[in-house]
Amino acid sequence: MSRRPRVFYGWWVVSTAALGLLLGSAPIVVFSFPVFLRALSQEFHYGRGSISLAFTFHNGMSALSLPLAGRLVDRYGARKVILPYTTIFGLVLLSSKVLSGKMWQLYVFYMALGLVGCAAAPMPYSDVVSHWFDRHRGLALGLMMFGLGFGAMIMPSVAQRLIVLFGWRMAYTIFGSLVLIVSVPVVAAFLKEKPGQMNLLPDGAGATTAMLAVDANQGLSWREAWHTRTFWMMLCAFFLVSASVQGCMVHMAAILADRGSTAQAAALASSLVGGALMLGRVGSGYLLDHFFGPKIAGFFFGGAALGIGMLWASSAREIAFVAAFLVGLGLGAEADIMAFLTSRYFGLRSFGEIYSYIWAAFALAGAIGAYLMGVGFDAKGSYTLPLGWFFVATVIAVLLMTRLGPYQYCASPLNESAQE
Repeated sequence: MSRRPRVFYGWWVVSTAALGLLLGSAPIVVFSFPVFLRALSQEFHYGRGSISLAFTFHNGMSALSLPLAGRLVDRYGARKVILPYTTIFGLVLLSSKVLSGKMWQLYVFYMALGLVGCAAAPMPYSDVVSHWFDRHRGLALGLMMFGLGFGAMIMPSVAQRLIVLFGWRMAYTIFGSLVLIVSVPVVAAFLKEKPGQMNLLPDGAGATTAMLAVDANQGLSWREAWHTRTFWMMLCAFFLVSASVQGCMVHMAAILADRGSTAQAAALASSLVGGALMLGRVGSGYLLDHFFGPKIAGFFFGGAALGIGMLWASSAREIAFVAAFLVGLGLGAEADIMAFLTSRYFGLRSFGEIYSYIWAAFALAGAIGAYLMGVGFDAKGSYTLPLGWFFVATVIAVLLMTRLGPYQYCASPLNESAQE
């Protein structure tokens, strides 16, 4: 009689997904863009607004392409989407030496990254991890997202060092090489799409292939989900929170500078936010397995609302640091909560497409939130007005979370003996 390995293979899948996200679109393109902004502005001799438009094109293209990627994941499987998309993503990064001579080429470069980078992102990996875990799904998603959070912390510093040493084109070339040499082979070798491929059930129980056919077909189709009240409440709540916390995050350094903080203090605040983001990802994932998801969402979103309210009501620098931590927690928890609640309310049948629409709203809301912060500051000379908007928005999101109702697809009450 063969013995099953002591470590459930699903945790290797989680580790593989974390690596894929570490070398994915968000850390390399999104979180590192502020580092590239100055270098691009100096080379092309354009204002930061024109350079920032490249980032806007990237986010817009990503939001438009996400639903198609989600549909492909549901139809063909996440692995068949992740591998070719990630390979092309790496090749596009390598093309920075070619697509960078003129401003319109730079725009095309970032649009191409947005088009294919959506599969080197949480949506398809969340689909895989959700199939591997049921009772421990929250923790698994949180640990998977740890890769993205860690990448968000280290990639900007790595990018800055590479730009200083080799220039911004070579920095992107090196990142593209890492994607092709490290990420693609590891994902190809270790990312198994479903536990049925290894004669396992979610969370590690042995089973025959026939026993595995039920769970994958459970859930609503995209059209069915689109007509539910729950979908639109979730979409609105995540949109409001994303716009609020990402708007604050983008402008946090400016907020601190306006309050007399030094550059070193602003850097400390950025590190504090990064730490809070990672804590929010893993902490919310663990809590989601033990408590009702909307209550956990309300807790973290309420904390974000408190942080934004503190920034709105007080101009003290010390308060700003506490607020930055609370906002970082909210941002870190939101991505885990989105994937988890999508699986519990709509099942796994069309998880990729349903989650892709919610993630697209999340991405667009972040861009809108950052823009509204800037517009509000230009209009009034301070961030007071947009902070007031965002405080109200996050409170509304908390209220929407309380109206979701019970799960439609709960965790299976698997016998503990089956785990041993």
